[in-house]
Amino acid sequence: MLLGEQEQFLSYNGEVLIFHLSKTKHVEGAADKTMNLCVRRMAFNRDTKLFVQKSSGVFSMRASHLKTEIICCSCTTDSRTGIILPCVLMKKKKRNNVVKYLLLLLHSSNQFEQSFHFKLDYELKEDIRLFTGPSVLWRHANKLFYISSDTCTVQSAPVQLSSVVWTGEIEDEGTVVLGIRTACLPESEDEDEFSISDRAIWGTEFFGYTVETQKMLTGTCFMPHAYSRVVSSVYVCKNGMLKKQLRISLVAVTHKNQLLWFQDGLPKGVCELPYEKPCSVKTAVTSSNDLLFIVSFASGNICVVQRRGSLQVASKWQKVKSVLVDDFVGSGSEQLLLLFKDDSSTDALSTFQITDLGEVNYASDINYKHDVPAAEELQENSLLTVQALETRLQAGCTSVRELQQHLRLKKRVILESWRALMDLVEGRTHVLPTAKEEGLVSLWDDVENPPHSLSKETSSASPVPERFIEKLWQRVVGDSLVVGVKLTESFYLSLSDVSLSLVMDQDFSSISPIIKCRNKIIKLNKAFSALAVSSYQIEPPPKKMKLDLHSKKDLKKEFPKRCSSVQLDGAKTVIAVTSLSPLLAFHRVCCIVLLHAKKQKRRHGSLQESKRIAVLCGKILLTLEDISNGKYSVKMLRDNRYCTGSMEDILAVLAVSVRFSFQIVSSDCTLTPVNSWLLGEMECTPFKECHDNIFCHKAGNVYGTVFKWTLKNPFEGVLTLFCRNLTVLFQCLHSLTRVLPPSCDVKLLRSGSRGVLTEQLALALEKEMLMLRTFFFSKESKAENSLTWGNEPSKKISDAPVASLLDSEEGLQQFRKKLQNEREESVLSMNQTMNGALYQEIALKIAEAQLSSDMIVWRLSKS
Repeated sequence: MLLGEQEQFLSYNGEVLIFHLSKTKHVEGAADKTMNLCVRRMAFNRDTKLFVQKSSGVFSMRASHLKTEIICCSCTTDSRTGIILPCVLMKKKKRNNVVKYLLLLLHSSNQFEQSFHFKLDYELKEDIRLFTGPSVLWRHANKLFYISSDTCTVQSAPVQLSSVVWTGEIEDEGTVVLGIRTACLPESEDEDEFSISDRAIWGTEFFGYTVETQKMLTGTCFMPHAYSRVVSSVYVCKNGMLKKQLRISLVAVTHKNQLLWFQDGLPKGVCELPYEKPCSVKTAVTSSNDLLFIVSFASGNICVVQRRGSLQVASKWQKVKSVLVDDFVGSGSEQLLLLFKDDSSTDALSTFQITDLGEVNYASDINYKHDVPAAEELQENSLLTVQALETRLQAGCTSVRELQQHLRLKKRVILESWRALMDLVEGRTHVLPTAKEEGLVSLWDDVENPPHSLSKETSSASPVPERFIEKLWQRVVGDSLVVGVKLTESFYLSLSDVSLSLVMDQDFSSISPIIKCRNKIIKLNKAFSALAVSSYQIEPPPKKMKLDLHSKKDLKKEFPKRCSSVQLDGAKTVIAVTSLSPLLAFHRVCCIVLLHAKKQKRRHGSLQESKRIAVLCGKILLTLEDISNGKYSVKMLRDNRYCTGSMEDILAVLAVSVRFSFQIVSSDCTLTPVNSWLLGEMECTPFKECHDNIFCHKAGNVYGTVFKWTLKNPFEGVLTLFCRNLTVLFQCLHSLTRVLPPSCDVKLLRSGSRGVLTEQLALALEKEMLMLRTFFFSKESKAENSLTWGNEPSKKISDAPVASLLDSEEGLQQFRKKLQNEREESVLSMNQTMNGALYQEIALKIAEAQLSSDMIVWRLSKS
């Protein structure tokens, strides 16, 4: 193969693609019949600091034409799969002045695919662009033409233009062409009346043309028309719709050797360029999160402009053959690859420089041997790393021990708080223990006065002048009763210390009036977020876990309208969920709803110490007749394209559901079938109150399932399901796998984040402590009932005055005898025996609890 003179360079996924044409070398006297388009994939080796060839490919064409050329190459999106692929536009000129053009796609296997071809009676020379489809756009005779792989037919746009300065994608508009044309003046104006200066400014204007919808966009949202006489190239950095207005940030180079920065159609900065005739501009985002503007000049020079307060030239180079932008060193950010002209070498990558104007800087003429560390340095670094890891492990063990101690203290405080709540509900006087009795640091102020009634303290704290309870509601979802209290932000409440208790109003002597339930604390914002509390046995809860309901607007294209009349700011909803069936045994149940919170005092505009309050929120009445009539049922109805369930209905459904998250990754196609599956087969509609979550209306077991689909990129997303049980989950997954491509990988996201694992560790340690305490108390009570002393206990030493006993020798002997008897009794009480089977059962259960805690600690150390 003979290397041709023409070469084109393209960056793709951190690699450099080199395209060139070559002819097959035949036997002497034979005519050349084949022309080959060759490609080489070059990757940067960080060890040798050189580019090495990874693979290559060839596309053969018949050489019956006069001349074959590579017009241009670029990376565009294949509309069939949504994957960005390199594409090459080829020209084959024939004898009858007919020019044939071929557009080729290059796949990862280095196989070329001919997307389409077309013939023209002229050559493409002006403003040739490749864009999504793949498609080709060009300008000829001041007209705009384009052809795509979908139509394979050349189409003409109904516009007259003098140049194309940018082609790209704009949100909600598709592919847009930004061009310059003669200014369209109003018919009522007499053009002869314009002054020479006015004609110089308004003689031309910018305009935007959407290829898909064939509509015109006003050019002033890009730049003022006055710049249309000097701008030669544009790069749109950011675009989007805000309040139905197109917002655009762009940079432009001019014939006046300037770089201009525009924001929403207004100039924001200008920079004088060091060379003449700038022809193109593009951007790069470096590892330090700096935005670089790379300007290319017709002379082969390059300069980089940085925006730090103002636009400034950061660096410049001369005799550059090509400049590419990609992540060539695999650092996760972009770098510049400068290919310099070198007549002494035939290797295209013989002279280069990779830089981001920061930490990354590689050049072909630098010797990196001194950068290789010696074996002693590597061994020393390894030793330091091991020492650091050992220190972290010791710190982790210390944290676990401190957490265990903290949980023991918290358990005792919670137990005493539960006793206080029982006394409060039943109207008894509760006496708080002293810190000395409990072995704790006092959380209350110990006073010498007789203890007050807790009911009196609570009654004095309950009347809050601010109105902070907006609404008390209840719903029945399946076999669960959901009770919610909507709060306002009229005073400061800590979410970590807010909970609900449900207490039956009837007098049942055989059962506890406290209803076992679990709490969820939900704070509603415009983005609809929720904080949920984990399940526990006795309220108020000491622990809470986060329920992630945040998502991007991944369904905004299907449901672009937002409901702006519902104000969700500043509201917190505390929810209690309990089993319904035990309550139905009483036919009619009246429950008192108590809110436990920490009210913070304000003094001189700053937050001071806080105190606990218990507030009566109201009562709920539950009857079997109301439940049968569906009075408290959740109502989710369809209204056009939305689900009209109230906010209370939405919260009730989420409160009783189990959350599962799955990561879906596709290697060869985009994940558009997931949206189609949700909106089609599963018959989902978004909630009118919160669009990020959608409700399943499909008949059967899956009805009522809530979905949330979040796309990280076109090939990866996270599907979150809020379903009633595992059976519904398996049905949904079975339906989903039938529509996903076979190459898709679906992975269950385990709750393995450090925050969740720490929460699980706390729960496991608490369970372990509770088990130890339960076995100890049961053993102690049995011993007290069956213990017989060897001798009749005498009076306590404290019963008689100690001073009188010590006055005589006989009294001293009596005091020693009594002290010895009490010591023997204490030893007997501690040296108690236990049945072997009981001890084996206790040891096994404690070992299982400790094994669970150890597993979570191991997972924490691996995360």
